[in-house]
Amino acid sequence: MAENTPARTIADGYATDGAALELGTVLVDGVCDPGARIRIPLATLNRHGLVAGATGTGKTKTLQALAGQLSDAGVPVLLADVKGDLSGMVRPGEQSKQVDDRVRDTGDDWTPTAYPVQFLSLGDGGVAVPVRATLTQFGPILLAKVLGLNATQESTLGLIFHWADLRGLPLLDTKDLRAVITHLTSDEGKAELKGIGGVSPSTAGVILRSLVNLEAQGGDTFFGEPEFDPADLMRQIDGKGVVTLLELAERAANPVLFSTFLMWLLAELYEELPEAGDLDRPKLVFFFDEAHLLFSDASKAFLDRIEQTVKLIRSKGVGVFFCTQLPTDVPNEVLSQLGARIQHALRAFTPDDQKALARTVKTYPRSEVYDLESALTSLGTGEAVVTVLSERGAPTPVAWTRLRAPRSLMAAIGDDAIREEAARSPLQARYGEMVDRDSAYERLTGRIASGPGGEATPVQAQPTPTPAPGEAPPPPPQPQDFSEKGWFSKVGEFLQSPTGRQITNTVTREITRSLFGTRRRR
Repeated sequence: MAENTPARTIADGYATDGAALELGTVLVDGVCDPGARIRIPLATLNRHGLVAGATGTGKTKTLQALAGQLSDAGVPVLLADVKGDLSGMVRPGEQSKQVDDRVRDTGDDWTPTAYPVQFLSLGDGGVAVPVRATLTQFGPILLAKVLGLNATQESTLGLIFHWADLRGLPLLDTKDLRAVITHLTSDEGKAELKGIGGVSPSTAGVILRSLVNLEAQGGDTFFGEPEFDPADLMRQIDGKGVVTLLELAERAANPVLFSTFLMWLLAELYEELPEAGDLDRPKLVFFFDEAHLLFSDASKAFLDRIEQTVKLIRSKGVGVFFCTQLPTDVPNEVLSQLGARIQHALRAFTPDDQKALARTVKTYPRSEVYDLESALTSLGTGEAVVTVLSERGAPTPVAWTRLRAPRSLMAAIGDDAIREEAARSPLQARYGEMVDRDSAYERLTGRIASGPGGEATPVQAQPTPTPAPGEAPPPPPQPQDFSEKGWFSKVGEFLQSPTGRQITNTVTREITRSLFGTRRRR
């Protein structure tokens, strides 16, 4: 019978009946007990979590180890590979003295393992399969975050989206939104601008300039079609969950777009997935790396929607882990929703650091074994202070944990290898080439059809039907006014007709938007 040491007493709080992720083993007074196991029940992963710690403390390796075990359990994973360090998951790990020492300390039956990985990049210019979203689907609230708009400008952007929705003008890419704003601030559109809430031309101008700046940073290659289907995240290969690595690549100049895209994916999953109730393991686990980018300078409306989404999506069987340097980077309303805490070492070099440390300590259960303030600044690389939710839903005892080593390669595989992997992906055929179909830009600029080079080309004439014997010949076709003014005049006349009003009511019901203002898929 095992000796009842403080380490074993702590580990007793982590005992599980169902399947679990093995995090590592307990340390007390610098001594690691390989028999005192620390684990997270798979059934509680939809209660979300936090992985935090200063740079160089081992957060990325923790994410890699967690993702590998989830894949082994058949759970798909999405990881934001901000620095490119996680690409080695597609290769088996390599044995070394450091790995051998970690295996001995954690009692792990370590085996080199490769995982099924699909590599994605935001838009063109990256090394992986390009993924995109349409502006209509992305919605005004998330776009306002990307553009850095204030609350007033965000509200204005929402009105512009609403106007485009009602007029059936698809906003697929950035030139569509530019065309709409340009129209609304033109002489022809000023009356309509006043009719959608008194939007000031100066505010619309600010939005337009921010949009141009986004295009200069490559945003024009991200917004468009074909739009990424979040269902492609939830795949298995040979019983293993597919690990999706979203590469930052060319979007390093705009990391806010990167983090906001992750939030869009999460919002889309919430809208699409059915209610799942309590599951023995999650359907998908989402890791938000560099989470501070998501919350920094965010409007109250944006933060409220993050809180709502995190609260509600657990019932859809999705777990969310926020990864950042300081727990204080995450708002309290969101932090209170995170059941698992894996806290790597914190630094306390400045008064602000010391305040953050004191606040972090208060978020943990009281410990009779550790001085948490001292422990959080003394953790070694690959060690963390852990507390999770037990299978009963109660917080487990605080455990100073030596974490297991990942079983996949702990190194980047290089851009050329990622390109080769992406070229073999079934997603490449679906998302590899950008599509530019008829949308708001074409309709507002009066183009009837576009040739290969984008020139305006006429629509082919249709043959005139021959009247039957005894019938009067049909009236000659009337010339159509496809100018901007004529187009809106005809639309206005139609919308005032009984049929037009009926269709408008239907469209208004169909174009509904979710918590984040993203358009609901039909």
